[in-house]
Amino acid sequence: MLWNVDLTLVDVAIVTRDAYAEAFRQVTGRPLVKLAPAMGRPDSEIVFETLAVNGIVAQDDHLPRFLAALAVAFADRRKRLAKEGRMMPGAKDALKAVSRLDGVVQSVLTGTIKGNAVHKLKAFGLDKHIDFDLGGYGEEVYPKATLLQVAQGRAKQRYGTPFTHANTVLIGDSTRDVQAARIGGAAIVAIASGRSTAAELREAGADMVLPDLSNASEVVAAVAGLTSPVDRKAG
Repeated sequence: MLWNVDLTLVDVAIVTRDAYAEAFRQVTGRPLVKLAPAMGRPDSEIVFETLAVNGIVAQDDHLPRFLAALAVAFADRRKRLAKEGRMMPGAKDALKAVSRLDGVVQSVLTGTIKGNAVHKLKAFGLDKHIDFDLGGYGEEVYPKATLLQVAQGRAKQRYGTPFTHANTVLIGDSTRDVQAARIGGAAIVAIASGRSTAAELREAGADMVLPDLSNASEVVAAVAGLTSPVDRKAG
């Protein structure tokens, strides 16, 4: 079971932009004028586009330096997350309810780098049911569909069983999440809590679309309906 983070579980856009601005200043020596939109993309992709739209020609060391600076800048601002951000409706109850399903292990599939993803969820007490070691993160320079397969590979290494569309469910809020699931090999429960509408999520091919996470039993039913108990016990 994989969760997208931003606009699925939390919304911390203000702090994220501030951290990006600080990292950009440290790496380039210039103020950030324009931040590339996230749109469900990994931090590695956002960094390259942000450099480009601000007139910076990317060098080989730009990405690792930027991601390292971003991790420090975000950690320095982690106490602001709960004050200036928000937990998405129903997120905590949904995580808790899904954890009760037989055989389920929960992790994240996110464009955010790992350290920042941990800070985001810890700030709202959402880390209790998440195994962060099995996830896919934004510092890994892959498309999200490949990140999904990376996460499945980590789970297979841990549990000794293959993870496929039959026993992997992604919950996300963007059409990119839907595309990643369809290409990478997972069922997808799309949540219309982000920038993609319910109609767009359905058109992209989501297996199920929910308005948000506020009805925990509905979330559990969606996950259970897309897997079988035998498949879940594999995970």
